[in-house]
Amino acid sequence: MNCFAEILALTPPPANGQPGQQQNPLVAFLPMILLVVVFYFILIRPQQKRAKEQAKMLTAIKAGDKVVTAAGLIGTILSVKDKSVTLRSADAKFEVTKASIVEVIEASADSSSTAA
Repeated sequence: MNCFAEILALTPPPANGQPGQQQNPLVAFLPMILLVVVFYFILIRPQQKRAKEQAKMLTAIKAGDKVVTAAGLIGTILSVKDKSVTLRSADAKFEVTKASIVEVIEASADSSSTAA
């Protein structure tokens, strides 16, 4: 029993001499709020920016553009539909979804003359 009294004597005294003072709830949630803000700027915001650039690229593709698909196929667009495009790669002809196009390697000659 004497050992328990010694351990209690080692505890620090309550702050400001008031034994029942509670901590502000906002201060308790501050680390959690800070963590959410950090995750937003490190993970969510760059991903949204990439998705916006991808959507802009997909709306700008047209026949004659040379593209790469997510599967690694490199081909030239023959026609563009609402949700798919027709590609020619060597002697093969494919129809793939627009979402599978990840990069435009070379824009068609028509787009470079209209951009100037």
